[in-house]
Amino acid sequence: MQTSIRFMALVISASFSLAAQAVSFDDWADKVANAKVRSDPEQATQKQYFDAKEQDALDRKLTPNTVVFRAAEVASAKKSLVELDKINQAKLTPQQRASAATIAWSLQGTVDAYAYRDYNFVFNQFTGLHVQIVNFLSQQHPIRNRRDIENYLVRLKAVAGKMDTGIVQARGAAGKGILMPTFITQASIGQLDRFLDGTPENNVFVASLVQRMGSVKDVPAEDQAKFAAEATAIVKQSIIPVFQRTRTLLQEQLPRTNNDAGLWRLPNGDKAYAVMLRQMTSTDYTPQQIHEIGQQEVARIEKEMHGLLVSIGYTDGSIKDRMAKLEQDQQPKEADPRPQLLARYDEILRDAEARAKDLFDIVPKAPVVVKREPLFTEKTAAAHYTGPAKDGTRPGIFWAPLPGPDFRIVGMRTLVYHEGVPGHHFQVALQQENAGLPRYRRDRVFGVGSAYGEGWALYAEQLAAENGWYGNDVVGRLGQLDAELFRARRLVVDTGLHAMKWTRQQGIDYGIPPAEVDRYVVMPGQACAYKIGMMRILELRAKAQKALGDKFNIKAFHNTVLETGNVPLSVLEKVVDEWIATQKG
Repeated sequence: MQTSIRFMALVISASFSLAAQAVSFDDWADKVANAKVRSDPEQATQKQYFDAKEQDALDRKLTPNTVVFRAAEVASAKKSLVELDKINQAKLTPQQRASAATIAWSLQGTVDAYAYRDYNFVFNQFTGLHVQIVNFLSQQHPIRNRRDIENYLVRLKAVAGKMDTGIVQARGAAGKGILMPTFITQASIGQLDRFLDGTPENNVFVASLVQRMGSVKDVPAEDQAKFAAEATAIVKQSIIPVFQRTRTLLQEQLPRTNNDAGLWRLPNGDKAYAVMLRQMTSTDYTPQQIHEIGQQEVARIEKEMHGLLVSIGYTDGSIKDRMAKLEQDQQPKEADPRPQLLARYDEILRDAEARAKDLFDIVPKAPVVVKREPLFTEKTAAAHYTGPAKDGTRPGIFWAPLPGPDFRIVGMRTLVYHEGVPGHHFQVALQQENAGLPRYRRDRVFGVGSAYGEGWALYAEQLAAENGWYGNDVVGRLGQLDAELFRARRLVVDTGLHAMKWTRQQGIDYGIPPAEVDRYVVMPGQACAYKIGMMRILELRAKAQKALGDKFNIKAFHNTVLETGNVPLSVLEKVVDEWIATQKG
C-alpha cells in the first residue's frame, strides 16, 4: 500500500513538474516575444500586438535604425538563446518544442547576420529604407479614426531623422568598401527622382493620407483638410529635403561603383552569402548544391513545356523565346487594359476560392482582394501579398504591379494561386487566425526566412495544376510551368551571381527579367527559398502518402502544414513526422 502511495506521489510530482516546465516555457516565450515587438514599433503596428494604451504609444513611433538599437537587438538575442538552452526540451509538448526550435532558429539568425548587416544596402531599390518607410506609412499604418491620423502625423515628423540615420550608415558602409553595384545605385536614384517629382500636395505621403481619410466618418471634411495641410507642410519642410540628401549621397557614390553584381566582390562575401542562404532556405545546402538542383529542374521543366508549346503551334526557338512570343500574342488590345486585368485577377481569385473546397476543410475567415501596386514602387515591385488586419479593417491584399506597356497575361492564373488562394492568403491568414498557436506564432514575430512561406505558395501553384484547375487552358498551364521554371532558374542565377561571379547580363541571358536579377543582387538567397521550400513540402507529402497509404488524407495533410505556420523546414519535418505517427496509431 505504501509503495503504491509513494508511486502515485511520484507520478503526481512528475505531472506537476511537467506542467510547471510547460508554463515556464510559455511565460518565457511570451516575455521574449513581447520585448521583441515592443522594441520594434512598426512591427507592433502591423500586428496591433498590445492593448489599446500601449499600442497607441507605439503607433506614434518609428522603429529605430541606430547602431545602438541594432547592437542591443543582438545582445538580447544572445541572452535569450542562453536562457532557452536551460529549458528542458524533453518536458515540453510537441507544439512547445516546435515553438522553441523556431525561436532558437530566429534568434540565432539575428546573431549570425549581425556581422554582415551592411550587406543589405541601406538604400537598395527593393527593401531600402526609402521604400520601406513609404510603404509602411502609406499602406500599413492604420487610418481608422482621428487618433490614427494624429499618430500618422507624429510619425511623419520622424521620417527625416530615420532617413538621416540611414545616410550615416550608408556612408559608413561605403568607407568599408561596401557599395551597391552601379545599376542598383541608378535604380534607387530613379526611385528617389520619382518621389521628388511633383508638388508636396501630390506627394505619396499626403495623397495616401487624403485617400484613406476619406473613409473615416468621424472626421469632418474641414478637419481632414487641416490634417492634409499639416502633412503637406511636414513633407515640404523635412521629408523632401532628406530625400534630396539621400539622392545626393547616391549620386556622389555612383562614380565609385562598378557593375560587379554578387556578394563575392565584398570582404567576406562568401561567408555573408552562406549565412543568408541558410537563413532563407533553412537548409545547409551549399551554393554548388543549390546551383545543380536548379540546373536539373530547369531541364525537366523545359522538356514538359516544349511538348505543350508544340501542341499549340509554337515550334521554333528556345523555350524563353517561344514563351516571349506567346506572351506577346496574348497582350490585350485595349488602350489601357488595367481595369479589365484587375477584374480578371478578381475573377480568378473567386474561382480559386470555390475550387479550394475540394482540397481544404479549413479556410481563412478574412477575405482577400486584389489591388494595383502603388505608382511609387510599381516599376520595380514584384507581385506580393500583405496579410489582413486582425481587427477586420483591412483584408488580405494581392498587390499586382501593372506598369505596362506590356502586361503579364500568360501567368495570371498562377500568380493568383501563388499570392492569393490557396497560396499566401491561406498560409498567412490561417496562421494568424489559428487560436491553437501562441500569439507570437500566429503573428509571426520570429522570422525564419522564406522557405516555408514561399515554398507553400509555389506548392499551391503545383497543387492547382495537379487537381485540374487549368482544365483545357494550355496557355494557363504553360504559365504555371513557366512560373516553376522561373523559380528553378532562380536557384541557378542567385548562386551564380553571389558565388560564381556571374554578371548581371548572364542572369538576364539565363531567362530572368532584369528587375528580378536586380532583386536577387540586393536580397541574396531569398530567391532560392521558393523552389527549395516547395520541394521539401512535396517530399514530406510523398513521405506521408507512403507511410499512411489509404489512411492518407490530403485535407488533413494541408491542415497540419498550415496550422503549424511559418517555421524552419527542419521543424516542419518533425511536425509532419509526429502527425504521421498519430495517424498510424
